[in-house]
Amino acid sequence: MARRLVVKVTCGADDAERLSQALTVAATAVASGVDVSLWLTGEATWLAVPGRVPDLGLAQAVPLADLVAAVLAGGRTTVCTQCAARRGITPGDLVDGARIAGAASFLEEVLADDVQALVY
Repeated sequence: MARRLVVKVTCGADDAERLSQALTVAATAVASGVDVSLWLTGEATWLAVPGRVPDLGLAQAVPLADLVAAVLAGGRTTVCTQCAARRGITPGDLVDGARIAGAASFLEEVLADDVQALVY
């Protein structure tokens, strides 16, 4: 069985380069056929809400909307329960294919034997 990749993003547009890097890695992994699970926390939770993906305007970077779309199309996207609640985000607010889950689900994913976890 191939290794799975969990990418946890803890920042938003306030840290544009780190946000772009995290989504670039996740989208590249999806394009390479890797089983990818993207976890959004803090201000990154907004990436799972339609119309809320910011234009970072980073030179030499793929537009964030394209990266998010690639991960949504080929991976799994999860929004942190507490982070969503603090921002008033409900399951009905999310893009198709995204879900809200908590720490127990995150731990279950990252502690599996065949998983590599990256946190940005």
